[in-house]
Amino acid sequence: MPNMSLKKVPMPEQDPNVRNKNFKEVALGYTEEMAVEEAQRCLHCKTMPCVSGCPVNVRIPDFIARIAAGDFLGAAETIKETSALPAVCGRVCPQETQCEAKCVRGIKGEPVAIGRLERFAADFAMRAKDRTAQAAPDIRKNGHRCAVVGAGPSGLTCAGDLARMGYDVTVFEAFHTPGGVLVYGIPEFRLPKAIVQKEIDSLRALGVRFELNYIVGRTSTVDELFEEGYEAVFIGSGAGLPSFMHIPGENLNGVYSANEFLTRINLMKAYLPGAKTPVMIPKTAVIVGGGNVAMDAARCAKRIGAETVYVLYRRGEEEMPARLEEIHHAKEEGIVFKFLSAPTAIRGDESGSVIAVECVEMELGEPDASGRRRPKPKENSSFLLEADCVIMAIGTSPNPLIRTTTPDLETNRHGCIVADEATGATSKAGVFAGGDAVTGAATVILAMGAGKAAAKAMDEYIKSRSGS
Repeated sequence: MPNMSLKKVPMPEQDPNVRNKNFKEVALGYTEEMAVEEAQRCLHCKTMPCVSGCPVNVRIPDFIARIAAGDFLGAAETIKETSALPAVCGRVCPQETQCEAKCVRGIKGEPVAIGRLERFAADFAMRAKDRTAQAAPDIRKNGHRCAVVGAGPSGLTCAGDLARMGYDVTVFEAFHTPGGVLVYGIPEFRLPKAIVQKEIDSLRALGVRFELNYIVGRTSTVDELFEEGYEAVFIGSGAGLPSFMHIPGENLNGVYSANEFLTRINLMKAYLPGAKTPVMIPKTAVIVGGGNVAMDAARCAKRIGAETVYVLYRRGEEEMPARLEEIHHAKEEGIVFKFLSAPTAIRGDESGSVIAVECVEMELGEPDASGRRRPKPKENSSFLLEADCVIMAIGTSPNPLIRTTTPDLETNRHGCIVADEATGATSKAGVFAGGDAVTGAATVILAMGAGKAAAKAMDEYIKSRSGS
């Protein structure tokens, strides 16, 4: 029977005053009964507008129909046909601006909870896989080799698709753990690392090899990968170079980029006693920025023991780029938002440590080139926030290492690799690129879509050269 409720089935969650002191997952997931009830809200539109909103074109109505019928494994298999990382996407994709934004049920109520249902199906399949012995996939090798630079969302997707086509694929990762932003950037309470590890294990089962602690541009160059016998290279090295405001005091002790702060916490567990790369436990932390990374940094600061956490954002709440769910969760957990506010300087004590942040109130002026109203300082509106930690979460750009060691690889003025939007092809023959290395910091699902498109193009490129 169809479920004509105008609202989504609520997602069970940890209590805010409990979860803001631990790193366990906030959202607890649907039960089987909840998933079936929510799946029955789908209208199964003939035009399937939701699919057009998905960068990897998951057959959304089909997998939802399977959940409604109680075929949870079948639902997971349907998703896996086009998405390499469904348990990840179900948790971190901005469905509200993509597939769910196009859901017809959203016209007169809340859209179907596509993301929650994707997570449910993927988790159900993972639990089933854990309980049963799985035979290795029977893939016929084609005798060709491909290299993937970076084990983040775009690289993992590209590697998985190429492996399924029969290629020998090696992923070269600079860190000691594969996963990219999925492991160093997104906190455990949003995306458990065990989930990421299972997704990576599934790629290893396809035959994908991972070379860790391997820095392309230093350990070997892109050209040297070709010399080693790789016939095509995908660059999915992300955008890990942090941005700063260049205001006085940014070099004081207690000032972090969000990239460093989150990497230390997520990948190195630097907040635990005896950690090899300890991070300070702040009393009062100020996070500068309004995106998902700022929300992650603020919520992590709270969890490691900060008494007070401020988020400074130079525009209003309506203009914040962070997901509404992340803002809502942050507020529930006691994060203090100061909208239309920006730092102008960071003050330090005699030892060189942060003691306060000088700020100014902002007001929105005329729209800029992006169409957003440009913030400008209000006269005589300065104020001071006492703090011992400042975290800059104002964006990142690609590391220059690959572009400076690959002279015939075209990049733009932002340091991003120039690549064809449809295929990922770059100015260098046989080199393809996608994800944040091309677009700058964006979403996991867009990076996955780029990796998927590049894998198809790499296959066509190698076949055209080999005559196979």
